[in-house]
Order: sequence, then C-alpha cells, then structure tokens
Amino acid sequence: MSILKEGFPFIFPSLAVGLALLIISGFTGTPPANIALMGGGSIFIIFGIFCVFFFRDPKINVTQDEGKILSPCNGTVMEIIEEGNEKVIRVFLSIFSVHLQRSPVSGTVADVSHKDGKFYAAWNPRAQAENEQNVITIRGADGSAYTVRQIAGFLARRCVSWVKAGDVLNAGDKIGMIKFSSQVDLHMPNTAVISVKPGDKTYAGITVMAEQD
Repeated sequence: MSILKEGFPFIFPSLAVGLALLIISGFTGTPPANIALMGGGSIFIIFGIFCVFFFRDPKINVTQDEGKILSPCNGTVMEIIEEGNEKVIRVFLSIFSVHLQRSPVSGTVADVSHKDGKFYAAWNPRAQAENEQNVITIRGADGSAYTVRQIAGFLARRCVSWVKAGDVLNAGDKIGMIKFSSQVDLHMPNTAVISVKPGDKTYAGITVMAEQD
C-alpha cells in the first residue's frame, strides 16, 4: 500500500511537531507543562497516523469486463435517481473510506471543470447542487458520456483532479481525490442497467455499478 502525495503536507508536519513536543516534554521538570506538552504531542502524532490511514492508496485488481460501469469511489450508495436523460448514483464517503477516485469506464476525458460553492454535509439535499465540486466527464468508446462529480462536504474542503481534457483512460485509472469526508456522484446514460441499491458498499475500480445496455 502506498500513500497519496496529497497527504504529505498533513502527515510529516504533524508527526514532526508531535515528536518534537514529546522530546521537549522529557526535558521539562514542571508537571503541568510536562503533561501539556505530552498531551499536545500525542494529539499531533495521532492525527499524523490518521492521515497516513486516510491518504492510503491500496493496491487493487481492477475489474476487467467490457460493458461494465465501475464504481468511481469507495463508499456507501445513498440514492439512485433519474435526472433528465441520465441515471445518477450518489455515494457517501466517510472519513474512513479510501478517498481517491477512479474512472468508471475506458474512454477519453471530454471536460474537467471546477465549481466554487458551499460545504453542506453530504446527506443534505442541497449538497450535490450547491457544494464546491469538480466535474469530470469521460466519453466512452460507444460515444456515451459518463460524469464523475467530486463533491466537497462539511469536512471535505478540497477536490483534486489529476486528469485533463484529452487524456485517454482505462476503466479503473486514478482520476483524483477528495480531502476528508465527502460525496461522489456518477452520472451515466439512462439506458444503463443499475447493479447496486441504496446501502450497498462500493469499491473504486472493483464494484460494478451498472451495465451498458
């Protein structure tokens, strides 16, 4: 398992400050100051270790099956709706989920756009429309559009995209991440046959979300 580079600014400073405070506490003879330094150091160490866990990038075996639409993220299916001529699967990512996103299909990136916005909790109905987000549209080999919408949440304040228009992707390729708990929406043609239901756990690049009709 590797660690995403986006985690380094959180991991290394936290561990360094925590270790420094613990070392300093060993040279402080006054009990109140000693205890305070040890407590502060422990908090920084724990946060640094949590960030190692949060920014993990586990090795996976991508599902290889033509015609399958894969999950772009790890999380729990919140709802499945029809919106215009699309079907949309909304997935909630907790702080314990792997937070990188993967391409649901093979194809070419048609567009990547960023929208500034608010930071409602993922379960708030206004989140998908009003929160800060990145929108990554991938044109599949059949010409259909598949959109991965990275949506910031109450804790998640930064959506990161690693692709640009014109990039050619295989299903399961890494396309971005969201820092801390958040939501990901997958938009697909309304002809797609959905394979999941609300409450199901999903795994990026592994779980089959739908099949192309």
